[in-house]
Amino acid sequence: MTLQPVTPARTARVLLLATLVLLAVLLLAPLAGPAQVSLARAWAGEWPDAQVYFAVRWPRALLAGLAGGALATAGVLFQALLRDALATPFTLGVSSGASLGAVLAIVLGWQSVAGLPGLWVAAFAGAAVVLALVISISAEGRRLSSFTLLLSGVTINAIVMSLIMLLHNMATAGQSFAIVHWLMGGIEPLPYPALAAMAAVILPATIALCWFARHWNLMAVGEEWAATRGASPNRLLLGGYLAGSLLTATVTAVTGPIGFVGLLVPHALRLRLGGDHRLLMPASFLIGAAFLIACDTAARSLFAVEIPVSVLTALIGGPFFIALLKGKRKSLWQ
Repeated sequence: MTLQPVTPARTARVLLLATLVLLAVLLLAPLAGPAQVSLARAWAGEWPDAQVYFAVRWPRALLAGLAGGALATAGVLFQALLRDALATPFTLGVSSGASLGAVLAIVLGWQSVAGLPGLWVAAFAGAAVVLALVISISAEGRRLSSFTLLLSGVTINAIVMSLIMLLHNMATAGQSFAIVHWLMGGIEPLPYPALAAMAAVILPATIALCWFARHWNLMAVGEEWAATRGASPNRLLLGGYLAGSLLTATVTAVTGPIGFVGLLVPHALRLRLGGDHRLLMPASFLIGAAFLIACDTAARSLFAVEIPVSVLTALIGGPFFIALLKGKRKSLWQ
């Protein structure tokens, strides 16, 4: 992995540009849709523009931004910890664990748990169980191995997906439709208190990960290298995996599985900005947020019927990622 020089001036310039892109997308995306909305009328509080903009489309854009930023940040983190360019939250089984919890909630008819939506609670619990299983399998005494962590995640992911298919086959027709709808992943408007609760988890976790960016640089080179520089690879691996899983579980419990954001955005930025996580990680959060907002806006506006955003991220991300790989002839990690 090559680290390009990161100066304060360059960092400020890149992050300012990424922030402006996000703000522009966040401001303009709610204008798109079947109903015409005037930005001036919406900000003036005139009906119905203000209601459509602030009560329906703005919360949806905020949710897409939080989800995209969290998934992109988790992707950067897992790729650094495991030194695997294909490592994502989906690779490590966290997303599939959340999916299993949600499917189980649908089959058992859990409407609410402790006053919260049962599907959300079950999805988060499923991610937590898979997280605990992967860590317990990967632990070698008091030491964690990134290699066994990756293999454990892939194996658990395969088992969990088999359980999801089993539950799907046992479900009724109505439950089967609900399962397929949730597993396709999508963005729906949330009440502002629910968005605030998500932000209270995602933003502090992202800030903490960015604060430790120098340590992720060391881990991206190798655990032995990190140890010779005074870092604790075991603590960084465990802490990073927990933080990345928390981001993924928080998003997946609400939106369902949305793929490709944690793979495409970090790679695209790494080719442009280099591999220094002091710049790459915060830029990934900002651009990942803007990317998913734009994809969700297109998914609900450009077609005769609204399609799940996860379908569009795959359709856009797949060819673009192949183009990136063809344009970059040598490995990103050499």
